[in-house]
Amino acid sequence: MTIENLSEGRASELASLVEDFEPAPLAVTLNETDEDLKIWNVVAYFAEEAEAESAAGRLSALPGRVKGSIAPLPDVDWVRRSLEGLAPVVAGRFFLYGSHDRARRRDGGIALEIDAGTAFGTGHHGTTSGCLLALDDVLKRRLPRRILDVGCGTGVLALAAAKALRRAVTASDIDPEAVNVTLANARINGATNLVAGLTAAGLRHRRIAEKAPYDLIFANILARPLIALAGDLSLSLAVGGALILSGLTRDQEQAVRAAYRNRGLVPRPPIRIGNWSTLVFERAGKTKRPRRNRHGRLVGTTVGGGWELG
Repeated sequence: MTIENLSEGRASELASLVEDFEPAPLAVTLNETDEDLKIWNVVAYFAEEAEAESAAGRLSALPGRVKGSIAPLPDVDWVRRSLEGLAPVVAGRFFLYGSHDRARRRDGGIALEIDAGTAFGTGHHGTTSGCLLALDDVLKRRLPRRILDVGCGTGVLALAAAKALRRAVTASDIDPEAVNVTLANARINGATNLVAGLTAAGLRHRRIAEKAPYDLIFANILARPLIALAGDLSLSLAVGGALILSGLTRDQEQAVRAAYRNRGLVPRPPIRIGNWSTLVFERAGKTKRPRRNRHGRLVGTTVGGGWELG
């Protein structure tokens, strides 16, 4: 389903709206179709024609009667086609390339081979690049020991941290296929012993809770779940730790930032790439060891950046 002739802001707004439709699209893209006139479109991909028709019907009921046109996808190898158009990505010290570009690997820095496939995250999207730039900046100030990647997708962020620090990283995703892809990419990049993957929703899985609090947490998901997880993510961040959030647009920054500032985290300047934003927070204060309940979960509340044990 394609929605044509949009401003960049309207395209971003509609893309966020369509992403939350039920049944959910397989993917949603924003494309600048006319650079001179600054015209954009939104393309949503659905598994079934009926799902696309349902989404188009919901759009037509919006003020202004937004029109979405529907067309079948040609029967081609889209993974191979997408690989042909993906050039390597440089984000700070990180160099990401597909298997078709192995000959272009550069010396120095940290090179990661990540192919487009069945999970999100090749480094080309503004949210992933923003997280890598944020990681590069964090590593200039501290060397985290305990690291968590929530919503790992292809595992690119977990792998970047693992390779840069040579430390173990826990990578979780609600989608088992994403976890499989993450572990496969860990093998390809020689980091099998550094990346532990698990299927989990949120942060209350036993294997996540028992390692908390973390010195570095990534959550590159969407604005709504970022706000819903603000309590658990904030509680799981160690004093002196860094929290890197993305998957949100510029107009969603204020709501997401407020959710984390209200929990005592200190924001750093955002990283913006196009209409996408990456937020970084830190926890200040003196360290107090948190108490755990019999299930291994952290309990108590954070006060003044430290811990108040109940």
